Amino acid sequence: MISIELILTVITFAFVTSVTPGPNNIMLTASGANFGFKRTLPHVAGIIIGMMFLNISVGLGLGALFTQFPVLQQILRVAGTAYLLWLAYKLLSFSSIGNKAQDAKPFSLLQAIAFQYINPKAWIMVISANASFSLMGDGYWWSVFMITTTYMIVGTPSIMLWAGFGQYIRRFLGQQSVLKSFNITMATLTALCVVFIWLD
Repeated sequence: MISIELILTVITFAFVTSVTPGPNNIMLTASGANFGFKRTLPHVAGIIIGMMFLNISVGLGLGALFTQFPVLQQILRVAGTAYLLWLAYKLLSFSSIGNKAQDAKPFSLLQAIAFQYINPKAWIMVISANASFSLMGDGYWWSVFMITTTYMIVGTPSIMLWAGFGQYIRRFLGQQSVLKSFNITMATLTALCVVFIWLD
């Protein structure tokens, strides 16, 4: 049976893991600063939907495949590394607010959904939550549903804070030199996330 204590624990866990820095939140800050809060909302929605699909996937047993077939984890690491480095490179190409290269645009809904499957922090969050808080027996799927729903409810405002922060600092990035320094910082932080992929 799902208790109030369990729900409160999952709420706390979801908040802490959602609001702390990681690839998603770094990218949302950069997107809010470069494109504005409104244009970043599909990115926010994609993260939430992607996390929902990831929770369901782990609930169905996808997470257990990494234990049974370690090569899948290595493939995920390589894919995640390559994509994060590519994102860091793209951040460096943003030269000025409102006057970007033609192909410079915020993440789409589908891109953000797909990214969760190669986002190392997302996997850690979801596998840890399901391993720690899912129940055995008849209560299993109810607990997976509770974890998934909690992440959607708690995660949405938590990650929107980062997009809002990006929108807030946007006003200070009018000078090209300042914006360039900001994007270099965001690109560096994005690239540094690769380190956590290879830590066991």
